[in-house]
Amino acid sequence: MQPIANMVNHETNELFFDNLEIPASSLIGEEGKGFRYILDGLNAERTLIAAECIGDGRWFVEKSAGYARDRVVFGRPIGQNQGVQFPIAEAHIEIEAADLMRWRACEEYDAGRNAGAAANMAKYLAAKASWEAANACLQTHGGFGFANEYDVERKFRETRLYQVAPISTNLILSYVAEHLLELPRSF
Repeated sequence: MQPIANMVNHETNELFFDNLEIPASSLIGEEGKGFRYILDGLNAERTLIAAECIGDGRWFVEKSAGYARDRVVFGRPIGQNQGVQFPIAEAHIEIEAADLMRWRACEEYDAGRNAGAAANMAKYLAAKASWEAANACLQTHGGFGFANEYDVERKFRETRLYQVAPISTNLILSYVAEHLLELPRSF
């Protein structure tokens, strides 16, 4: 095992297995279907990551709304301006919509149905909504968004990760195009 140093609040490691032999008696499921089992198991992970993104998005919305209420410039709170209100409101709407898809993925997975499409779409929507909420929050805070006391910049970096991991948005779009829209495989 070898740690991978990174700039986000996640411990990440590489794990290597060399010359590992596993006896046939340790086989779980049917031989040759291991990759399919892994992919099905990752649907739960995508749903979990969607929930994390939704939590992050809600944090950004609450943080930016609170700051917009409290920050007074020219004798009035900045949250009184539509240019500040609308991006926060839009982020809130997108987070709530992503949460609905997340719950749909949970229901499908719990019922034992193929949750691949719902889990992929939930992760995509939640990661995108969290990223947009992060942008709105940073914009609302202006320069203070980079000040340590607000924690916005740190969380901003962390939520960006979900655009590329544990599955990239491009792979999700490829999945939807191929499996839901019946377009030719792109890779």
